[in-house]
Amino acid sequence: MFRLCSKFIRHLAALLGGGLLCAASAFAAADSGAQSPSSPAVAPATHEVVDEAGRTIRIPLAPARIISLAPSLTETIYALGLQDHLVGDTDYCDYPPDAQKKPKVGGAINPSLEQIAALHPDLVLVTKDFNRLETVRALETLGIPSYAVDPHTVADIVSTTHKLADVLGAPAAGKTLDEELHQQLTALQTKLAAVPPRRVLFIVWPEPLISIGKQTFIADALREAGAVSIVDSQQNWPQVNLEEVVRLQPDYLVFAASHFTRGQSDFDALAARPGWEILQAVQNRRFAVISEAVNRPAPRIVAAIEELARQLHPDAFPAPPAPEQAPEKNAPTAKPDSKPEAKPETPNHNRASYSGVPIAPASAAEEFSCAR
Repeated sequence: MFRLCSKFIRHLAALLGGGLLCAASAFAAADSGAQSPSSPAVAPATHEVVDEAGRTIRIPLAPARIISLAPSLTETIYALGLQDHLVGDTDYCDYPPDAQKKPKVGGAINPSLEQIAALHPDLVLVTKDFNRLETVRALETLGIPSYAVDPHTVADIVSTTHKLADVLGAPAAGKTLDEELHQQLTALQTKLAAVPPRRVLFIVWPEPLISIGKQTFIADALREAGAVSIVDSQQNWPQVNLEEVVRLQPDYLVFAASHFTRGQSDFDALAARPGWEILQAVQNRRFAVISEAVNRPAPRIVAAIEELARQLHPDAFPAPPAPEQAPEKNAPTAKPDSKPEAKPETPNHNRASYSGVPIAPASAAEEFSCAR
């Protein structure tokens, strides 16, 4: 009942290319340490590692100049505290905000090899799914090693983060972050142990209606949040038939803030479309809008998972009781005719502040993929 949009498939096929299966050559840079002019250049210490595409590559023990070709990899570098070694990233690397200040090398699909080479990287980080084989081969020709990641579950994302820390010469930071992420996920599962999972429809794009397949890391993130997708498809980004959604009647509709930036207003716009009013989730206004972090296989996804869990299962997250305040001794007593002192108005920082109108790009698939 779930069919894949042909236009979406064509774009996605162009994105995925042929995978990342080529071995990269070693990149030797001259040692800039104290040497006499006649001394031969000394190559930095290197070692062999196997990346998540199964390639054996030789890289510096502690790469000093790193380029990221995916927003998720840029986020991971910052999470490990290695941002000072990040000398370039893509046009789509926008989190944290400081990443926008880094030199740009183009998009994840078509980066500028000239700009990459000009930045003299020790290592380029790529993803197996969304960076092209042609890019990896070109880097190999230039003598620039690339390391590929390929996470498919939340556990994979945590494991990949730990591996990257080792590859980038920061094992202590990787161990600490690994422990923190595992603790957060374990604590979350303890809270959700007694609650039944919510059946949800995760909306990647509203028209055509595109959702997620059960093998994607987003589907696994839903399971970690106490939810299960109603879409039972082996395809990663299937186009979904609205009639089938009506038949299955999800408990909640789930949107990512990167595409549905106004929260309730976007839900109202979707509910006004023909056919959607039949859904009980629409009639009962059961929807969740979470951070765009759920779209990126990076450490921040754990926070997005908890954010979604709190919206789907609020009873599992009771608010802590307010502490009782004892009356102060010798407190002055207000006079009968005195008026309470006026307090300055303070802004409500907890109020939702979604803004903007979502506009479908020329290629929803390319925009969604590059943003990861």
